[in-house]
Amino acid sequence: MDIASIIGILVASVAILGSILVGGDLGIFIDVPSTLVVGLGLIGVTFFRWPIEIVKNIVGFAMKAFFFSPADPKSTIDEIGNLAETARRESVFALEKVPIEDPFLKKAMTLAADNRPPEVISSILQLEIDAMIERHKVGVEVFQGMADDGPAMGMIGTLIGLVQMLQNLSDPSAIGPAMAVALLTTFYGAIIANVFCNPMKTKMAYRSGLEAAKMSIIIAGTLGIVAGENPRLIKEKLNAFLPPSERDAGNEEAAE
Repeated sequence: MDIASIIGILVASVAILGSILVGGDLGIFIDVPSTLVVGLGLIGVTFFRWPIEIVKNIVGFAMKAFFFSPADPKSTIDEIGNLAETARRESVFALEKVPIEDPFLKKAMTLAADNRPPEVISSILQLEIDAMIERHKVGVEVFQGMADDGPAMGMIGTLIGLVQMLQNLSDPSAIGPAMAVALLTTFYGAIIANVFCNPMKTKMAYRSGLEAAKMSIIIAGTLGIVAGENPRLIKEKLNAFLPPSERDAGNEEAAE
């Protein structure tokens, strides 16, 4: 579970609700017609924008912002180093028998054990990365679309409210409440975009980038194993993928 996502959405919700309660009554921010315009409008536009097989996965996309298997590049580098030791001590063919949990790393080692040419291994694994990025890109684009459409539907609702208000200018006392209700749709749209959709889109894109980086580490390590490079040299090369602080920590541990 991503604790940062939980903390972020709770803090944002408390900030918004707190400011509403301090300044007045929560009930004045609840309006059924405004909710229908923004909520149903956004649902309708999303169905129009995307095919049904994508729309039905929206909840699954959203859950990836809260629940995920974190990519750990450092442990991946350590595992590749151990696999390189096995290949050097026994042979590259022994890699096929080594138990490996990560399916992408397992596939890479199987290709290496099959004695495939390096360019073939690289192209096959790179296709896997490209396909994964495209899959993740769909989820990011879905929430980008919702972040754009939420405020747009809010503006439409506001325009509807303004038109209705202007039809009743004969009653000045009704203008203020009518204007407040008209602005609620803009408020709802802003909440949808900036509290939910944009943060989830950014978090999903970040996680996808981490996963792609880990897979790139695996490709580089596999090519080093196939080339018969020294396991220590392979790990030193792969450490270039890590932030300097993590590389320094790793070197200190190795020295100890």
